[in-house]
Amino acid sequence: MLSLKDHPFAVETFFESSLVLTYAVAKEELRNLIPECLELDTFNDTWAFVAVAMVQTKDLRPKGFPKFMGNDFFLTGYRVFVRYTDTRGKRLRGLYILKSETNKSKMSFFGNIFTHYNYTTTDISLSKNADVTSIISKRSELDVEVNAEKENIPLPAGSPFADWKEARRFAGPLPFTFTYNKKTKEVLIIEGVRENWTPKPVEVLKADVGFIKQKNFKNIILANAFIIENIPYYWKKGKIEKWKG
Repeated sequence: MLSLKDHPFAVETFFESSLVLTYAVAKEELRNLIPECLELDTFNDTWAFVAVAMVQTKDLRPKGFPKFMGNDFFLTGYRVFVRYTDTRGKRLRGLYILKSETNKSKMSFFGNIFTHYNYTTTDISLSKNADVTSIISKRSELDVEVNAEKENIPLPAGSPFADWKEARRFAGPLPFTFTYNKKTKEVLIIEGVRENWTPKPVEVLKADVGFIKQKNFKNIILANAFIIENIPYYWKKGKIEKWKG
C-alpha cells in the first residue's frame, strides 16, 4: 500500500526550462551510490552517468487541479542513470535520485512529505544576458553558465561520446524514477510523461557544481549538456512492487 511519501497522486507542471549537465564517471565509483535492486546504465561497459538537472517549473500541482492552485519552483536534482528489471521481466531505464534542491521552503516541505527525493531549500537564481544563461547558488556552491544559442557546438572536451546523437541517449529525463526500501525490499516506480521532448545541445562556459565536487570522483568527465524549454510534464502516481533479487 502506498504511504504518503510514495508519490500517492499524479503531479503536473510546465517546464519553462530544463538544463541538464551529464557527467561520465567510472562505473566502479557510482556502484555504491545506488541500491541493490538497480543496475548502472553504462556506456561501453566503462562509464556510468550522474546528471545535474536544473529546472524552472511553472504551476506545479496535483494533476487535474486548476493552474491557479499551482506554484512556481526552481528544482535542482542530482541523479544516477540506472536500469531496473521489473516483476514482468521488463528492463526499465530510469533515474535514481541522490539529492534534490529547491528555491522555496514550501516545495521542500511538501516534497519531503510526498516523495523520497531528499529535498533541501537553497538559494538559486537564474538569469539570462544576451545568449548566456546563468544559474547560481552560493549555498550549494553552484555556478553554471551556458550559451544556448550557439550553433554547431562541439561535445565537451574528453566526452566519451562520438557525437551529439549518441550523447542524447544519456540526456534525460528517462521515463522512470526509482526509490527503494531496503527493509521491505520494495521498489517504488514513478513514471514521467512528456511531449515534444527535443533536447538542444548547449555550450558550457562554466560548470562549478558543489555536490559533484564533494563526491571526489577520481575519473569524471563532463559528457554532454542539453536544454529543453516550454514542455508540459507530469508524473504518474507511484507504483510499488517487491524486488525478488
